[in-house]
Amino acid sequence: MKKYLAIDIGASSGRHMVGWTEDGKIRLKEVFRFENGQVRKNGHDCWDMEKLVESVKAGIDAALAEHELESIGIDTWGVDFVLVDKDGKMVGDAVAYRDARTLGADKEIEEKVIGFEELYRRTGIQKASYNTIYQLWALKKEHPEQLTQAAQYLSVPEYLNFRLTGKMVPEYTHASTTSLLDAAQKTWDLELIAKLGLPTRLFKPLNMPGTTVGEYKGVKVVLPAMHDTASAYLAVPARDDKAVYISSGTWSLLGVERTQADTSPASCQANFTNEGGAWGRYRYLKNIMGLWMVQSIRRELNGVKYVEGSSGEKTKAALAKIADWKEGWKYSFFDLEMAARGAKECALVDANDTRFLNPESMIGEVVSAAGEKGQAPGTVGELIKCVYRSLAACYARAIGEMETITGTKYTSINIVGGGSKDEYLNELTSVATGLEVIAGPTEGTAIGNLIVQMVAGGEFADLAEARKAIVRQ
Repeated sequence: MKKYLAIDIGASSGRHMVGWTEDGKIRLKEVFRFENGQVRKNGHDCWDMEKLVESVKAGIDAALAEHELESIGIDTWGVDFVLVDKDGKMVGDAVAYRDARTLGADKEIEEKVIGFEELYRRTGIQKASYNTIYQLWALKKEHPEQLTQAAQYLSVPEYLNFRLTGKMVPEYTHASTTSLLDAAQKTWDLELIAKLGLPTRLFKPLNMPGTTVGEYKGVKVVLPAMHDTASAYLAVPARDDKAVYISSGTWSLLGVERTQADTSPASCQANFTNEGGAWGRYRYLKNIMGLWMVQSIRRELNGVKYVEGSSGEKTKAALAKIADWKEGWKYSFFDLEMAARGAKECALVDANDTRFLNPESMIGEVVSAAGEKGQAPGTVGELIKCVYRSLAACYARAIGEMETITGTKYTSINIVGGGSKDEYLNELTSVATGLEVIAGPTEGTAIGNLIVQMVAGGEFADLAEARKAIVRQ
């Protein structure tokens, strides 16, 4: 029996999942889990890459202690990167996408290099302050010497692969999140990169999911769909072409699979994105803030400051406005859901507003935003209900926009990922959209990662056969 290891790393945690097929079904076993998070370094929010490398290796050792592995695949969040020199050493820090260094970068690029409409026509990627194009522009302004010293651009999972195998192998799905790819050709837009004043030598030819990178401890390291959303979408059981997918976690990625990118003016105006997937597919979707808002609120309620180096004064002031907050009480996600179910409704907020991207106090920001709309939450339950209802309203609005653009009337929503377990949000989503909501699989990203490895390993002939195995779960 062949066994495969999916290493799925998110912004707050990572896990190692061993997968295999049995009785026509995909089986999973978690063998290792670790924490991930941002650290403040040299004035920026960064990823601790050495800690990530150590955690990845420790999890592989744990898997090998129990299982003989056919291959290993790593996926992570999108847009972030490292630069390495000719000796493979990191140049500078791995700055995190929520860092504030990109503020104003979009306007500067539009004024000096290329208008957003033309950028979208070429790349098909939504405007978001954290996009790689804006990160590199900010880096060029602050540390141009790093671009001079660097020999290659690597995404976070590509760098982790390099530390395992010694091979630098760029991958397509992760690169597609950068806003530096030619959407139609699926290759780096070197003309655009040169216009931005970035060294084109850093951007090496891309490889598709299923490519073998090298070996680590005698086990093949294979490229899955390295962007975690690309993996998650592969795990959605095929039903029909009128189903909307939501990969629900820290972010909510809402959209559909398509065979061609839509870089039309209408799509640009609605700010949908065309991210690359395995086997030539595109994920036509919209990024919605997601459960990051609830996660941040829970941290504050439990007495944990999110923003490194902050005084905590904004959090204290925000908590003073929550009548039933209990100092020292450790709120679980279940506690928050139950409180929300019994709470009264307050004003909705725009869950996609950038004010919620990385505020010093998420509670304070939500209370303030709802207050501006006429009715601020005053209890824990009202606060969470406000976020849940606002997310559901964002989902409904995005689906309506997508129906107008694609000319398709969608009939159901399939939610995958950890957020699919949030039954109350699922209920509110069904009410807000008027559509049937189907939840699961919960481990969608890990399953999608494994699917690419299993097709490469001969377990399944293709994606369609693999998706039938998911339906049988």
